[in-house]
Amino acid sequence: MTFSLLTFAYWCVFIACGLPYFAAWIAKLGSFGPRDNTHPRDWAARQNGWRARANSAQANSFEGLPFFIGAVIIAHQLGANQARLDMLAGAYVVLRMAYIAAYIKGTGGLRSAIWALGFLVNIAILFLAR
Repeated sequence: MTFSLLTFAYWCVFIACGLPYFAAWIAKLGSFGPRDNTHPRDWAARQNGWRARANSAQANSFEGLPFFIGAVIIAHQLGANQARLDMLAGAYVVLRMAYIAAYIKGTGGLRSAIWALGFLVNIAILFLAR
């Protein structure tokens, strides 16, 4: 693969794919031990507070990926303006990072508003094509 062929938007897809794992890492930080790896879902089910919210942020981050990935690929295939696509893809990644932070912090209203903005960005990406 030639990395120079990857657009900024494609790099954003790569970064967005890593965000669920980052949220899981935050949930497990300082609490998840080798014995917990035998039944990690049991460990996750026992969590509460910010750890449980970080784990939920992980799940939602995985759920949001298909739309973002599909929108970026479709926009590329249909010849969308690359600068606009890159800007919107970058905005999506920033919004998803803010979403994870708001989720972990427990600010439900803000989290929902950020999620809605990210969803609208995905729609905008999908309809960028000329």
